[in-house]
Amino acid sequence: MLTAVNSSQKITLEEFLQLPETKPASEYFNNKIYQKPMPQGEHSTIQAYLLSAINQVGRPKQSAMAFPELRCTFNGRSIVPDVSVFAWQRIPRKPNGRIENRFEIAPDWAIEILSPKQGANQLINKIIFCLNNGTKLGWLIDPEDESVVIFKPNQQPEIRYNSDNLPVLDLLTDWQLSIADLFSWLY
Repeated sequence: MLTAVNSSQKITLEEFLQLPETKPASEYFNNKIYQKPMPQGEHSTIQAYLLSAINQVGRPKQSAMAFPELRCTFNGRSIVPDVSVFAWQRIPRKPNGRIENRFEIAPDWAIEILSPKQGANQLINKIIFCLNNGTKLGWLIDPEDESVVIFKPNQQPEIRYNSDNLPVLDLLTDWQLSIADLFSWLY
């Protein structure tokens, strides 16, 4: 569950962005600061393998890149999805071509991994917020029941189980991942 930090005080986005980073990361929405739960074994394992798999397909072709725990600040919120995937041409860059530190746009694909005792509603809210601001795909991974809820703009969410294939960004045309493959990483 995301925990409100100092919930009696309202703070502006600009004030939040001036604060030092926390571990685990804090997020900002509704004029409040919320601290994410500390990732545990299943969460960290899925995140690590997923990042590696996406980047093995996307980086060589310069089509997409996945980032772990990347702060994305846009439309009055500052969020830190477990995995943020950006189309290569949308990655913010400095004039010399180097990747920027601050990402002030929504990711193309937002992935959240449910942790033990964490409520799903705030993660769903975050994914829907991303979709409403340009994100093309959202996943909510639940290691407990080995399912993934798929979110796409202007569509009802879908739940995938077992050997179902998961939708990925169109930019990653050569890559397929099934639910079974995703959760096999935990063994």
